[in-house]
Amino acid sequence: MTIGTIIVALIAIVIAWKVLTGVIKLGVIALIVVAVLYFLSQGAI
Repeated sequence: MTIGTIIVALIAIVIAWKVLTGVIKLGVIALIVVAVLYFLSQGAI
């Protein structure tokens, strides 16, 4: 499921990139990346 997790994260990043602006955009993208790394390191999903 790691590929599925990465694909979902990429979709979320693209949506954040198109919808949000400025520093908020970078913050949301950073949160998505950290969340994916956390889930992958825990072996979840």
